[in-house]
Amino acid sequence: MLIIMTVILGFFLTTIGIVFARRVSILLGATDVMLDDCVIYLRTVLLFISPFMLQNVFQSFLVTAQKPHAGLIVTIIAGLTNMSLDALFIVVFRWGVAGAALATGISQCIGGLLPLILFLGKNDSLLHLVPTRLEWRPFFLSCTNGMSELMGNISSSIVSMLYNFQLLNYAGENGIAAYGVLMYVQFIFIAVFFGYTIGVGPVIGYHYGAGNHAELKNLLRKSLKLNIITGISMTILANLFAGALSRIFVGYDPELYAMTKSAFHIFALSFLVCGINIFASAFFTALNNGLVSAVISFLRTLVFQVGSVLILPAFLGLTGIWLSNTFADLMAMLISIIFLVAMRKRYHYA
Repeated sequence: MLIIMTVILGFFLTTIGIVFARRVSILLGATDVMLDDCVIYLRTVLLFISPFMLQNVFQSFLVTAQKPHAGLIVTIIAGLTNMSLDALFIVVFRWGVAGAALATGISQCIGGLLPLILFLGKNDSLLHLVPTRLEWRPFFLSCTNGMSELMGNISSSIVSMLYNFQLLNYAGENGIAAYGVLMYVQFIFIAVFFGYTIGVGPVIGYHYGAGNHAELKNLLRKSLKLNIITGISMTILANLFAGALSRIFVGYDPELYAMTKSAFHIFALSFLVCGINIFASAFFTALNNGLVSAVISFLRTLVFQVGSVLILPAFLGLTGIWLSNTFADLMAMLISIIFLVAMRKRYHYA
């Protein structure tokens, strides 16, 4: 049922997105120089919305089906496909942004269709795709419990718009380019946190449902410790390789390289605490408390981010923009700690 609804919703969003691609690009601050490329990239990527959504949905199903390694393999294959096709379409065929978008879309097809084939065929898990009737109650319950993820993604889009507007004011198009590099690298780093939460979420939900409170407490304690250690390690690595990573993307422009490297050192501080917030939100989702999970995600990715990116630059200039992410995560960490402490007796994890 969820798979069918995902495909239907994907087709709907594809249609709406293609029709309004130019208007959305202008609304998001695309300049005359960037507008045509934005529309081409957006319309091409939107053709693959359904496979992209399936790729995300199946990651949770693969963990539930006790096949997390299959999810990892699919993700690696999709990533390698994206990189290989980027080189082929952009460097060899010279298709530009359309080639980059096409490479991304094809890789998402692999990530979405390989698990579909797995669950349609015979497999040794408890999950199989079979014909079913539409049941609205479990569908809406699933949507409600996923509010935090919904708010997180919507908020990220809104915040990206604000970053673009602020960076255009304070640093011009070079600021947008530097921010793009930071986002690409950030995705790589925080993917570790998201990967862990996706993997441990079903385990937490299982032990909560089974009433294994001691194991629930153990999972929380070890997860927080692991996220703290990983955050410290990532911050150190990001600072050590800031120059090398910046050079890979923008080494062709000395001024842009210097800006990106400097921004990287500041931006990397957010890795210290973002893992705790990502886990805390997912932790309450696994406990079937979508409201608390959504509040943490909403405050972290929208309220604190918006406030930071609007207020800090007024006092710190461009540095304030690069610090916005860290400040927002620090505020969100306080909220996460408050909820974890306040809810400990209700869910018996302390």
